[in-house]
Amino acid sequence: MSYLEQNKRRLSPVAICAAIGIAGLTSQARAADQTASEQAPEPAIDSARFGDGQPKRDWSLIVGGGGAYKPKYEGSDEFEVSPIPFIIFKYGDWLEIDPGGVSVTVLDTNGFTLDAKVGYESGRDEDDGDRLKGLGEIDAGATVGAKLAYDLGPVELYAGIDQTIGGSKSLLGTFGAEYSAPVTERLVLGVQAEATWANEEHMQAYFGVDAAQSARSGLSEYKPGAGIKRVDFSASATYALSENWMVRGQAGIGVLTGDAADSPVVEKKMQPSVSAFVGYKF
Repeated sequence: MSYLEQNKRRLSPVAICAAIGIAGLTSQARAADQTASEQAPEPAIDSARFGDGQPKRDWSLIVGGGGAYKPKYEGSDEFEVSPIPFIIFKYGDWLEIDPGGVSVTVLDTNGFTLDAKVGYESGRDEDDGDRLKGLGEIDAGATVGAKLAYDLGPVELYAGIDQTIGGSKSLLGTFGAEYSAPVTERLVLGVQAEATWANEEHMQAYFGVDAAQSARSGLSEYKPGAGIKRVDFSASATYALSENWMVRGQAGIGVLTGDAADSPVVEKKMQPSVSAFVGYKF
């Protein structure tokens, strides 16, 4: 799967929006204080008669780009730098479009949210590594899924499930926790821990070697079963340069576990990565 597909949660648009929002509110508050000190106070507006005069915008858009230094494929011991476009569009409290796909909030009550998701799985190219030669391609496919989250202030607990339609026919389950909070007027720090469960079809597609693949590649036959395939830990920092501009950096490490870690396709169980982004909020 692609870097974005594996790490869509780690992009943390909440932290990004929080950093920009903090900077924007701070600068607006300072400007308001300065204006108030220079001018005499004006009579209050009759809101019942005139309204607040400020049309509310129900959407936000962040556009930017960056790059990631990551393994060439899941289990590789070789690394590559990949450019990554970065777009997050939010409408109201129910629609979000980000690099991972489209998410619609269908339930939001008492701290719980339930999102329906549509995304993609980019598959794998056998040219991504020498050990993949002879294993064939893994086709791309669309994904549908859901995520249940519980908000505990700066901490969010979540669990999700995604089914690939076509391609590897993967069924993936994720569960984890994320902490994200501002530490200054412009800086937001976050940490996250996550585990990923995969069904047998996913494990066979990405980590298995059948008889035909073994004959072509020279690798031993291997038939993995369903189970926890990896755990991930990451830390991020998002800094608002101004009301509109922000930068974000992230470092993480994934550890392949169980049958995935024992696969002859895997060259290295530890999967570190770093990424950096620059974005502009409209």
